[in-house]
Amino acid sequence: MTTATGTKENPWKLKTPPQTSEYEMYKVEKDGKEIIVCTVRKTVLHYDYRCIEDLHAMLIQNGDWMELGSADEQKPAKEGTVEAWGRSPENPVGGWYGLKKGLRGRFGMYIPPLLEELGLAEVEHNPRNNRMKAIL
Repeated sequence: MTTATGTKENPWKLKTPPQTSEYEMYKVEKDGKEIIVCTVRKTVLHYDYRCIEDLHAMLIQNGDWMELGSADEQKPAKEGTVEAWGRSPENPVGGWYGLKKGLRGRFGMYIPPLLEELGLAEVEHNPRNNRMKAIL
């Protein structure tokens, strides 16, 4: 755990599950809604901040390891993965947690390390096919 507070001035500095890329995240309010700003090199993605609590609750309910299954918005997500749940009409927001059209995917790549950083989940760090599970 770091001393990052998740603000623009002191963002969470994270690595993708395979530990191959670094990126930063912080919480901000935009249009009256709390969001996570995720900066990967020059790409900036936005996720609904409630995804942290919602994903943790879903993982607790799942009770076991769950494949991450990261995919770009334009590609289908593998069923039963964190990525598929992050865009499913069955999740608590009724669809995408990603908020920028065209960049709404990769939920399974960038959100799991944040839950790990916050002490809410355990995430595997293999070259491929990583999984996560809730920490109670």
